[in-house]
Amino acid sequence: MPVISVPQAFNEDDLYVDLERIIGHPLFLKCEGFNFAGSIKLKAATEMVEAAENDGLLTPNSVLVESSSGNLGVALSMVAASKGYRFLCVTDSRCNLSSRLMMEALGSEVHVIAKPDPVGGFLGARIDHVRALCASDDRYVWLNQYANPSNGMAHYRRTAPAIAQQFPDLDVLFVGAGTTGTLMGCARYFREWHRPVRIVAVDSVGSVTFGGAQGRRMIPGLGTSRRPPLLDESYVDDVVCVAEADTIRACHRLARRGFLFGGSTGTVVSGAVEWLARQEERELTAVAIAPDLGERYLETIYQTNWVQDLYGEDVLGSAEPSTASQAA
Repeated sequence: MPVISVPQAFNEDDLYVDLERIIGHPLFLKCEGFNFAGSIKLKAATEMVEAAENDGLLTPNSVLVESSSGNLGVALSMVAASKGYRFLCVTDSRCNLSSRLMMEALGSEVHVIAKPDPVGGFLGARIDHVRALCASDDRYVWLNQYANPSNGMAHYRRTAPAIAQQFPDLDVLFVGAGTTGTLMGCARYFREWHRPVRIVAVDSVGSVTFGGAQGRRMIPGLGTSRRPPLLDESYVDDVVCVAEADTIRACHRLARRGFLFGGSTGTVVSGAVEWLARQEERELTAVAIAPDLGERYLETIYQTNWVQDLYGEDVLGSAEPSTASQAA
C-alpha cells in the first residue's frame, strides 16, 4: 500500500493498454495520466524544480514562472504548492478551462495570452510575457521547459527505463513532440540500450518543430510555433505529422471502446497507426506514450459543437486518416 506525504511521490508507471483489438495493429499504450497532476508532465515539473533547488536558484521568496499550454502548468502548480512556492503560469486562450481552474485551485496565478505574436504565434507571445515578468522583478524564476535539460532528464531517468523493463524486446517507440523533452529523454536512453529501437516522433500538422509550415493548431499539447531548443533530430528515426481532425477521430475511436484519453494521445495513436500500416514487418513490438487522460478535453475534443465548428460537421464521420510522414 503506497503511503505518501507529497503528491509528486506517486505515479503509476507500469500501466499499458493493448490496443491491437481496437486499431488492428500490435501497439501497447503507456498510460501516464494516473498521478495527482494527471499527466506525464509531473515528472518534468518535479525534476526541474528540484534541479533549481539544488542549483540554489530558489529562495523562500521566489516565484516560479512558466509558459504552458496546460499540463505542465497543472503539474508545476501541484509541485509548487507542496513545496511552499508561489507559481505563475502564462498560458493562452487555447488552454482547456479545466486546466486553468485546476491551477487556480492549487493556489497558482494564471495569465492568459489572448493575441498571438505575428511571427512566433501564441508560444512566442507567452515567452515574451514571461521574459517581461522576469525583467520586472528578480523574484521570478523561469524554469524554461523549452531549453531546460532537466525536462529531458526526467524521462531519461524514469520513463524510458520503465518501458525498457516491461518490454526488453522493444522495436519501436512512438513519442509525441511538444517541447521534445519526453522525446529526447527517451531517445537518448534507447540510443545507449543493448538493442536498436526505432524512435518515431509524432507531431501535429501546423507545427514547425520538424520544418513544417506553421498553421492553425487548436488542440494544446503537441506541436510548436518555434523550433524547440532541446530537439536533436539525429536521435529521431522517423516523423509522422497528424492533422487535428485525425487526432479527434482517434480520441473518439478510443472513447467508444471505453478509453477516454487526451488530445496528445489521440495524435500519437493516429500517427502510430499510420506508421505501422506502412511496415512490412508484422511482428514489431511497439509502444506509444499517452501523456494524459481525457477529462480535461470534455469541453473541446469531446464536445460535438466545438468539434464541428472548427473542423466541419462530417469530421467524426470519416474513418480515413490524412496523416503524412517524413524521414527525420
